[in-house]
This record gives sequence, structure tokens and C-alpha cells, in this order.
Amino acid sequence: MSTVPASVVGGVDGGRPASLPATAWRPLLAGHERRADSLTAGHRARRAAGARHAIDDFLYDYYGTRPSVLRRWHPGVGVRLEAGSDGPAPQHRWRWYATDADGSVRLDVDAFLTDRGDSVRFIHRLLTAIASRPAFTGCFGLHEWAMVYRQAEHRHPLPLRLGQRGTDAVVESHQIRCTHFDAYRFFTPDAVELNHLRPTRAGQVDLDQPGCLHASMDCHKWATKLGPAVPGALALDCFELAGEIRLLDMRASPYDFSSYGEPPVAIETPEGKAEYVARQREFAQRAGRLRARLIEVCSALLDRG
Repeated sequence: MSTVPASVVGGVDGGRPASLPATAWRPLLAGHERRADSLTAGHRARRAAGARHAIDDFLYDYYGTRPSVLRRWHPGVGVRLEAGSDGPAPQHRWRWYATDADGSVRLDVDAFLTDRGDSVRFIHRLLTAIASRPAFTGCFGLHEWAMVYRQAEHRHPLPLRLGQRGTDAVVESHQIRCTHFDAYRFFTPDAVELNHLRPTRAGQVDLDQPGCLHASMDCHKWATKLGPAVPGALALDCFELAGEIRLLDMRASPYDFSSYGEPPVAIETPEGKAEYVARQREFAQRAGRLRARLIEVCSALLDRG
């Protein structure tokens, strides 16, 4: 078995295609499938039973995540999969892959950029902008509170921990500083004017910042959009982190998740604020490392295009 630098299996090796023999890529593929199956097992079981989960389903409903797509292992840009005794790697049947005369399979960068070039350039610009900014950690997850402010009906069929009046009081006693458009657009009409900023889709590159939980969760979104260019391990790292962040997002929300066995992060208290900020900083650091790897993927695509 040939030795392949870790940077190759997770990305790119100096612009030169690395070659993985079947004895090397098959264990990587199998391990990826096992990990993906483990990460999506709960969702798949609930879906088969017709059950819902107010925390976990977000990753599948909002992001449009499909377990079957997440399960597909991709070697990443610049990695060539050598044919085995039974023929070429299974990726040869997948979109945006090319099979060379010797039976080796690789990502067809030109074909991918023809279809997704605009997206790659936008993702590269957005992630680079986010990475250039300091993390703001003074929002305390109040975006979720602003989504139920002065509303009789709520997105989740769960009670509010403090009731409607108590929830509204928390919103009114804090300064709302949401920077992320995809959170801000769900604010109730009465909460919109309370936000210190006016995020827009057009201004996303200018406002998104690394302390935002939703910007960190979106690493999964961008990894999905970059599709076969993203090495499998990186794609699953982004998905797994998004799930952990989603849990904090809901525990810090105004909803009562005790029926799920999840205690609140009571951001209306000094202790809850401190806990939230500590976790927020941890997630920002982890997301920052994943974001840097996604930027490398974009750069590798654009350098080869």
C-alpha cells in the first residue's frame, strides 16, 4: 500500500493528483459509510416510524440533508482512485467524475466548475470573509427568542419555558444583535425592528461572522454544496459539528426541551450567558478549522479550473 500524505486524503497535495490504490481507498470508503450510518441512524429510524424530532430534524429539513448523499465517500480534489481487480471505483458512475484510460477515477474539475463555478466562487468569498473577522459572542442566542416574540403560534409544538409574557420580557430587556440573514428572516414582525442590524441576503458576505452559531452550522451547508470536491471525512466533520451546535441552539432557546431530556441553557441568567458564550467560543474555534479546510477546497477547485 502506497503512502499518501494526510493532506491528500483530506484535500490536495501541491496541485498534483495523488493516486490511491484500491487497497487504500476501499477501507476509507467503508469507514466513511459506517460513520455516516451511525450519524444518521436516529433520523432514519424516526423517518421509518413516521416520528419527528424538534432538534435533530432541522439538519435534514432546513439543510435538505439526505442520508444517502451523506453516505457517499468522495476522495476530494486532486485524488485519483486506482482501479481494483474488479474494475474502477464506484465513483465512476457518479456525476462529475471522469474515468481515465487506465481505469482510475477522479473528480472532473472542469465539469464541476461548469455547473457549480458561480457557487464555488461565492462560497470561497463568503468563507474567506468570515474567517477574516473576529468572533462576536454577545448575541446569547436571542435569535430564537425573537422568532417567537409576541406570537401566539410557534414553530415547534413545545411550551415556552417562561411562558409568552416572560419570553417577551427577555427579548425586551436585551439588545438583539443578530448578524445572520437566515436567522433574522424568521424574526416575528414585532422583533424585526428590535434587531440592531438589518441583515440581507445580498449583504451576507459583509455581515456573517465566526461567532454566529448559524454561520458555524452552515459549514455543513457549504460542504454539501461543494459536493464531491469535499473529502468525505471533512463532510462528516461539518455535519457532526452542525448537530452539536443545533443542540446548543435549542437548549438556549425559549422552548422547554425537558421532554427530550435536555436541560436549558438559561441565557436570561448570568450563569446561562456564561455557559452559552463558553460553548459559542468552542464551536467558533472548531468551525474555524473546518472553514479553513473548505476554503482550501474552493481554492484547489479554482486553481485547477
